[in-house]
Amino acid sequence: MVLDAYASSNPNQVHEDVLQKSRDGCYKARDAFYTCLEKESGKKPTEIASVGLLYPKECSLSRTEFVKSCRSSWVKHFDREYCRNKRVQRLLDDGDERKGPMSLPQPYTFKPSPST
Repeated sequence: MVLDAYASSNPNQVHEDVLQKSRDGCYKARDAFYTCLEKESGKKPTEIASVGLLYPKECSLSRTEFVKSCRSSWVKHFDREYCRNKRVQRLLDDGDERKGPMSLPQPYTFKPSPST
């Protein structure tokens, strides 16, 4: 309903950033930034992106291009998605160390208290 009202009030306005050419540019800038993050993963992250994502200074140029090429809502979405995927991968990698027999807690043995 609200979308219809917006569209009817702006019938001739074209949002350039959602056209195919602009989306392709956004995706290329996004991929370049995240490729840089993977390549420079051994370096200390010093810069702060959206949603708490940290990245090394070497990726600042590709980050600037990414932010410039994409809508801010898309940048936040892609950052959240990247962080979620890294968190899941980290959990899966940690799970490899836990393979094998699992030790269960032993039942408690209560000692009677000395009665005097």
